[in-house]
Amino acid sequence: MTGPARHATTATPAGPFTAVVTTDDDGRELVLASGWTADVADLLAVVHPALRPDASAPVGRVPVLDTVEAFVAGDVAAIDDVVVQQRSGPFLQEAWEVLRTVPAGRPDTYAAFAARCGRPAAVRAAANACARNATALFVPCHRVLGSDGGLGGFRWGTPVKRWLLDHEAEHAPVPA
Repeated sequence: MTGPARHATTATPAGPFTAVVTTDDDGRELVLASGWTADVADLLAVVHPALRPDASAPVGRVPVLDTVEAFVAGDVAAIDDVVVQQRSGPFLQEAWEVLRTVPAGRPDTYAAFAARCGRPAAVRAAANACARNATALFVPCHRVLGSDGGLGGFRWGTPVKRWLLDHEAEHAPVPA
């Protein structure tokens, strides 16, 4: 992390969405944490200790919120290229990258996600990757469901997860 952390919130149909960002040496915005809360403390608590800023300054706007608004407006692919910064062990790092390959409108089960990660027996580890994801929406852990097709858990609540899944199902491109 090179730049100071700052955060801003925008309204979404699922509730207030806040992003905590910083910039890298090239001036690119990096999302450290994001989710459906207006309380930045909720987000700072989930940032890996090695990346966690001492504080985050509230600002009127951060550019990534334009992406959130495009997503809400129906461009569910808008989130695909947002740069995030998370840190953990090798499996979680890889799993978070794999989460970004789960297509909008076509959620995986935890078992299918574990297989997508190349470790079909690691269903609990796959679920843990979803639970420890600090950059909700941009690393779309909401796209993973229980083996029975149920919603499973979501840090920001199952009503938010339901809204996201329904929104993506309505706006996702039809597979070729």
